[in-house]
Amino acid sequence: MIREYAIIGGGIGGCSIAALLNAKGHDVVLIEKEPSLGGCASTFSHGGNRYNAGATTISGYHEGGIVRRVFETVGITPDVISTDPAITIIQGDKKCVRYRDLERFIVEVEAFYPHPKHREFWTLVHTLGVAFYSIEGHYYSNRSGFMKIRSLLSLYPILKRFWRYLFGNARDFIIRFYGTVTPEYLDFLDAQILIVAQAKSEKVNFFTAALSLGYTFNETHYPLGGMGAVCTSLTSNIPEILTECEVTAITKDTNIYTLSTSKGTIRCKNLIMGTSHYESSQWFSDPSIKQYYQKYEKLNNHQSAFVLYMTIKTPTQYHHHYQLISDEVLPHTLSKSVFVSFSDPSDSFMAPAGYYRVTASIHTDTRFWTVLSKTQYHDQKKALQNFLQQWICDKLGVQNEEITESFAATPKTFGRYIHRTQLGGNALTLANFLPRLPANDTPIKGLYQVGDTAYAAQGWPGVVMGAFNCMRMINGKH
Repeated sequence: MIREYAIIGGGIGGCSIAALLNAKGHDVVLIEKEPSLGGCASTFSHGGNRYNAGATTISGYHEGGIVRRVFETVGITPDVISTDPAITIIQGDKKCVRYRDLERFIVEVEAFYPHPKHREFWTLVHTLGVAFYSIEGHYYSNRSGFMKIRSLLSLYPILKRFWRYLFGNARDFIIRFYGTVTPEYLDFLDAQILIVAQAKSEKVNFFTAALSLGYTFNETHYPLGGMGAVCTSLTSNIPEILTECEVTAITKDTNIYTLSTSKGTIRCKNLIMGTSHYESSQWFSDPSIKQYYQKYEKLNNHQSAFVLYMTIKTPTQYHHHYQLISDEVLPHTLSKSVFVSFSDPSDSFMAPAGYYRVTASIHTDTRFWTVLSKTQYHDQKKALQNFLQQWICDKLGVQNEEITESFAATPKTFGRYIHRTQLGGNALTLANFLPRLPANDTPIKGLYQVGDTAYAAQGWPGVVMGAFNCMRMINGKH
């Protein structure tokens, strides 16, 4: 039997494109090496306790948002609850709450970082976000030089409307805009930009920074049952999903792809990789395909995450998300800030009453971990785990005796479980903009790509945007 579409990787991208193709009546098989779906957005069990692997919040599911559109297209309603505030930011003795309402947030930021330009700045951020998400019709193709140029022309409305914010770095723009700005406030902005853009303000243009800073003005959501439950619900109408199925090799013969897997051989006309561009060439024997992937490996910024997981038993009430900001970049990391997520008290699937499951992540570099000896690795991992745990306890008022479980994951851990060490995908930096990025289609017939290393993809909105772009390439609507 020759399948129409095989999708490798059950992360956000793989689940989204599989659900979209299935909803259009295509023959689809979704393949995931782990027991459950989600990838970087999966939910796993450790010691009988459930945790979100990395991603902990859903943005883009607001009315009119692109994530809501994918669920509406496939006729599924995820089990999520609205969250407001989106983040509580703690910096020194300041505790600034990112409320969804613009006016309420302006009052909040003015109280902690007083400046006469705040209303103008944050209104601009809000306006740019609303304007961008109202523009449709743009796409990005990499099938040929002609198609790349043609697709870039589709971005002309964006260029025309936002050109003044697309050139030069965001940090310089912000300093010019405010006139005078404290290093503390720049750190406050950078910490939030890094969450979404995967880069700091000096590496991205202001348009990218504004979209990153403005995502909390849209409704954000908490997934009941964990992030993995969202991927499971999104794909619930797909007849064939193979979990615990590891692909070991892929060959291409004329127009057929043959996948050697731990559950047998799968043959398909079209192959969609939901894997990282930086680690996809290993499965292929075809020289042209290997060369295609390898030419993008230079984009690998080796950025990843160190994640601390905790179970806390406490009567204290916590918000869903906190961001703690330090004065200095933390040892063995790339960041001054850690993002801390708490399970919802009503989410009995994730944690019983009186308990919280906590996922706390910070940016790091894969090379900080892969070059170490076994002893060095163990010592460094333990040191960072202990530091983050104590910092979180001190800032959020968690007592050490309230922690019933604590462990951590490094880039090497993610490499072992989800076959990738680089996390966060391709940041849209000034040195790494669209013409240089891979698209969701390729010059190889029948080979497509989704996930956070293809097109403009970070987080749920970016990856889902890429899935819709992939559908457009498949349907020839460009």
